[in-house]
Amino acid sequence: MKKLKERWGIEHNWQIIVILWVFAITGSTASYIGKPILNYLNITTEAFGSFGYWTIRILLLFVVYQFMLVFFGWVFGQYTFFWNFEKKMLRRIGLKRFVD
Repeated sequence: MKKLKERWGIEHNWQIIVILWVFAITGSTASYIGKPILNYLNITTEAFGSFGYWTIRILLLFVVYQFMLVFFGWVFGQYTFFWNFEKKMLRRIGLKRFVD
């Protein structure tokens, strides 16, 4: 726990639990709302094929997940941690200009 707290820059054990909860809630919620969003946009396997559908779904879920991660982090009082986490991830995938 000590190494994890140092790596994440947090002070209390309860913050680890909250952070793990936020990751779990965000992943579940993004997955749950993905299909209705695709249905609304009329993106189906019949229209795009199986490969196209899943490619679009994964990209959509990735984008939705990023926004929701910061939102749920804010709701649970860990905005700073998740905003820094998000900036780090965006830099790693080559979108540095959007965070600096």
